[in-house]
Amino acid sequence: MQAQDIQQLIEEQLPDARALVQGDDGVHFEAVVVSAAFIGKSLVQQHRLVYAALGERMEREEIHALALKTYTPEAWQKRQS
Repeated sequence: MQAQDIQQLIEEQLPDARALVQGDDGVHFEAVVVSAAFIGKSLVQQHRLVYAALGERMEREEIHALALKTYTPEAWQKRQS
């Protein structure tokens, strides 16, 4: 699995999401995901949304490790300032 495949899956399953995924060994990845779907949700709930978007790929270990950073659009904007 490639980083761009993971990015596409996340953005397809969380339609308003923007994802930046990095990783070059095919199994270990880092992702930054910005989505309005995260508003009002705990960090754990946000991460569960992303894992749900990846579905069985995590269970089958096509993605062995995914380090996540999730942000609401407002939190992301503040971080960029």
